[in-house]
Amino acid sequence: MHMSSDERIEGSSTSCAAVQVEDRSAPRFTLLIRAAKLITETAEHLCVLRDVSATGISVRLFQPVPLRGAARLEVQTGDNYDLTPVWQRSDAAGFQFAAPIDVERLVRNASRFPKRELRFRADVPVTLAFAGQRREARLHNLSQKGAMIESRQLLSLDQWVRLERGILPEIEARVRWREGQRHGLVFDTTLSLQDLASLVTRLRANPGTADLPDAWGSEGLQKLVAVAQQRSAS
Repeated sequence: MHMSSDERIEGSSTSCAAVQVEDRSAPRFTLLIRAAKLITETAEHLCVLRDVSATGISVRLFQPVPLRGAARLEVQTGDNYDLTPVWQRSDAAGFQFAAPIDVERLVRNASRFPKRELRFRADVPVTLAFAGQRREARLHNLSQKGAMIESRQLLSLDQWVRLERGILPEIEARVRWREGQRHGLVFDTTLSLQDLASLVTRLRANPGTADLPDAWGSEGLQKLVAVAQQRSAS
């Protein structure tokens, strides 16, 4: 991690932090395409882990993230790490861990709990289309492979539904679980990391918005729309 061309975070103890993050005596590893959730004081952000040592880590960002205070990193095992930001540029950032970590555990994704998809909180309206009906619902969280919604209309397990309007393009999904009015959905097509990051950004920018523009520039999202249209026409 090269610090010379990066913006130092105002208010951080850069001299101490820079030494620790750049400590070449600590074993360093490169983690490629390892998704994680960066939690700041104001929002949740999708990121990808890169270089890591026992004292610091760098991450790839999908959009600029305001870093002015403590942050937390959540990985797919459910483990959380407290962070202090050290440097940042538009597509990356470097952090110091609050305390030295078990690097091998992080690199191996080791945990006594099963690995789970990263979930991002939401609170936006969506419309469910199924069996010739349309019902209003609320989206409560989103991941690469599915979502959790709340609906007064109880849905059957394994029932196919289509999410329309709201923060999402039209997506086909199947009901995986139900608990009261809350339903867990599995998408017909897995979102790419870039697509998920785009949707998470829209969730933050449009809380509670029912209608958004139809211009989804991502090829992956266009595929989701095409699948939904094919199912609707059949």
